[in-house]
Amino acid sequence: MPAPPSTALHVLDHPARLAGAGVAAPLVVLVHGSLDRAASFGRVVRRLGDLHVVTYDRRGYARSRAVDPPATGLEDHVADLLEILGDRRAVVGGHSYGGTLALCAADRRPDLVRALAIYEPPLPWMPFWPDSRSFWRRFGPGDSAAAAEAFMRHMTGDDTWERLPERTKRDRLAEGPALLAEMSDIRREIPPFSVDAFDLPVVVGVGSRTVRHQRAGTRYLADHIPGAELVEVAGAAHGAHLTHPDAFAALVRRAVELAA
Repeated sequence: MPAPPSTALHVLDHPARLAGAGVAAPLVVLVHGSLDRAASFGRVVRRLGDLHVVTYDRRGYARSRAVDPPATGLEDHVADLLEILGDRRAVVGGHSYGGTLALCAADRRPDLVRALAIYEPPLPWMPFWPDSRSFWRRFGPGDSAAAAEAFMRHMTGDDTWERLPERTKRDRLAEGPALLAEMSDIRREIPPFSVDAFDLPVVVGVGSRTVRHQRAGTRYLADHIPGAELVEVAGAAHGAHLTHPDAFAALVRRAVELAA
C-alpha cells in the first residue's frame, strides 16, 4: 500500500485571474518530472490566467523534500496526486515522469481526471526504450548525490550544470534519494497503466528536437490510447515547459477544450 505523507506537501494554488464574474474556471493540476519542482511551471501558469491551476512539489523535491515518509516509488506519487485532487474533477497535465503519474492517476481514478495533457512521459517497460539499469545500479543509497549530478549532466549537459548557482546544485544533489527511488521503481516489466482502457481526452506532446525513444514513446501513446491527439512542439526538446511555455500552455488548453 502507498505510504501517505505525515506532513503536508507544498501545494501552490493559482486561482483564475481572468475568468468572468460568477464563472467557475476549469481546474488544472500540473505535475512536474524528476529532479524538478512546481516553480518550473511558472511561465506556463502565467499563460493560463483564465484557468484555476494547481502546482505542487512532489514528495522528496524542493519544499516537499522533507515530507516524511519519503516516497518509495510510483504508487506513492500517484496517491499524493489523488489526495490533492480530493473529490474535485480536474484536467491533469504532466511533464516527463509527471506525465506517467498523470496516466496512472487517470487509470486508477477515471472519475476524477477529466482529460490529460502529457509531455514525453517515460515508458521504460517498452522494448524501444533504452535499458539504463546498468547505469542506475552504479548508485547505492549512499551515492544519491552522485546519481543526481549524473542525471542532471545527462539531461541538461555539462556546461549547463557547471553554470548553475551553487545553491541550486546543492538542492538538486539533496534530491538524489527521491530520484533514485522513482528511477528504480519505474523500471518494471509490467506497465503501470493500460493504454487501451482510457475513456477520456488525451493530448500527447513531443518536441521536434527530442531524442528518438521519446518520440517513439509519444507516438505509441497517440496510436494506442483511443482518440488521443499528438502535438509536436516545433524547436523543443524535453524541457518544453521551460523553453516553450506558450506551446506547453496550448497543450494544456487543448485538453481543457476537449474535456468541455
